[in-house]
Amino acid sequence: MTPHDEVLVPVMVFLALLLVIGLYAGRSLGRSGDFDRDYFIANRSLGGVVLAMTLVATYGSVSSFVSGPGLAWKLGFGWVVFAAPQIITGFLLLGTVGKKLAVIARRTGSLTVIDILQARYGSRALSVLLALVMIVFFTAMVVGQFMGGAQIFAAITGLDYKLGLLLFAAVTVIYTSSGFRAVVLTDAVCAVLMLTGMATLGWTIITSGGGMEGIMSTLSSAGIGESGRSSFLTPDAGGALPYTLLFSSWLLVGFCTVGLPQSLVRCLSYRTTADLSRAMVVATVICGALMIGMTLLGVLSRGTILEKPAAGTDAVIPLLIVNHMDPLLAGITIIGPLAATMSTVSSLLIAASSAVARDLWRQVFPARPDSAENSRKSHRVVSITVTLALGAVSVLLALYPQTIVVWVNLFAFGGLESAFLWPVVLGLFWPRMNARGALAGSLAGLGLYTVLMICGVNLWGFHNIVFGVLAGLVFSILGAVTGPKVDLAVMKTFFPHRL
Repeated sequence: MTPHDEVLVPVMVFLALLLVIGLYAGRSLGRSGDFDRDYFIANRSLGGVVLAMTLVATYGSVSSFVSGPGLAWKLGFGWVVFAAPQIITGFLLLGTVGKKLAVIARRTGSLTVIDILQARYGSRALSVLLALVMIVFFTAMVVGQFMGGAQIFAAITGLDYKLGLLLFAAVTVIYTSSGFRAVVLTDAVCAVLMLTGMATLGWTIITSGGGMEGIMSTLSSAGIGESGRSSFLTPDAGGALPYTLLFSSWLLVGFCTVGLPQSLVRCLSYRTTADLSRAMVVATVICGALMIGMTLLGVLSRGTILEKPAAGTDAVIPLLIVNHMDPLLAGITIIGPLAATMSTVSSLLIAASSAVARDLWRQVFPARPDSAENSRKSHRVVSITVTLALGAVSVLLALYPQTIVVWVNLFAFGGLESAFLWPVVLGLFWPRMNARGALAGSLAGLGLYTVLMICGVNLWGFHNIVFGVLAGLVFSILGAVTGPKVDLAVMKTFFPHRL
C-alpha cells in the first residue's frame, strides 16, 4: 500500500459513513407524514447535544482549518484575539432568540426563517428579497467551501483537484438531498471528527516544534519590532490588527451571527426547553475549543514552519500534515477540514433549498385549498430537485472558478448579517417594528455594506460590517416610526403579553 493509499483509507471510510447516514435519514423521510416539516427541520426532534453539534459544525468551515490558522501563523496571538468572539455565538443565538423563534414557529406553523418573517410582516417584497439574498450568498459560499476543501484534499492525497472535488461534493449533495435530519446527523459526526483532527494536528505541531518551550522561544524571537517585543505576542499583532478591527470582530463573528439564517433555522428544530439549555452549554464549550483551538494551533505552528510557504499562508496546515505526519495519521487529520467543509455546505444547501422550494415557490405558485395533496407532492419533488440542482451548479462553478464568485464569498457572511439581523431581532423584540422598517433596514444595511466592500473603503480600520449594521438599524427605526401600526392579529401572535 502506497502512502497515498494509506491517506485515502480513513477518508473513504468517512465518506461511506456519511452516505450510510444519508440513506438512513432518507428512509425515515420516506415514511414521514409531513414531508416539509421533516425535510426542512427534522420534525422538531433534535436533542440538546445534536443541536449543539450541528451549530458548531455550521460555524466551522474549511477556513477554520486552513485560512484562519494560516493567518494566525502570520500574525500571531493577535489573530486569536480576533477569533475569540466566536466562543459566544452558540450561547448568544440560542439564549437570545432560540426559544422565542421556536415558540413563534410552532404558533404559526413556520418551517423556515422567512416563514416567520412573512408571518411577522406580511410583506411579499421582503420575503422575496431575503430569499434571493440567501440563494446568491449561499451559492457563493458553497462554491468557496468546495474549492477550499478540494484544494486541501488534492494537496494532501496527491489526487487531482477535480477528482477530489467531485468525490466529496457528490457525497455531500447526495446525503443533503435526504433532508435536514441527514444534515444534522452528519453535522454531529463531523463536529466530533473536526475535534479529532484538531487533536492530532495539535500533537504533531507541539512535538515537531520541540514542545511548548521551544515553540514559545521561537515566537519570542520572531517579528521583533522597534519596541523590542515580538509582534506575535501582542494583541494587535504589532499594529497589523487595529483595535477598531478587533472591535469589528465582535460584530462580524460575534453578536451579528444572530442574524445568520443557516444558524437561525436550528432554533426551529429542537424538542424541548431542556434541550435548548443543554445545547447552549455544549455549543459554547465545543465551539470555543474548536474555533480558538485551531487558531491557536496556527500560532504554534510557527515553531515548526519558520518560513512563509511559496503557496501562501493557506498552505501552512497542508504542509504540516504532509511533511510531519505518517500517511495514516494524515488521512485521519484531513477528515477534520473535509468534515468542516461538508457540514457547512450541507447546512447552506438545505437552507438555500428552502428559500427556493418553499419561500420563492410559494410566492409564485400559491397552494389552492382544493389542491393541498398535489401541493404537498410538488413540494417534495421541488425540494429534492432544488437541493440537487444547487449542489450541481456549485460544483460546476468550483470546477471552473470565476474571480467574481470567489470575491462574493469573501463578503457573503457579512452581507447575510446586514440583510437579516434587524428584521429578525427587532421583529421578535420590538412591537413597533413593521414591514416598512424591515424592508428599509435590509436594503440600507445590505446596500451600504456591499457598496463599501466593492469600493474597497476602509474607514478608521473598522470592518464594513459595522457601517452596514448601523445603517440597517437607523433605517429600520425610521421606517418603523413612519410606517403603519402593526396589525392586532400579529400582536396577538408575537407579543400577546403587550395586549
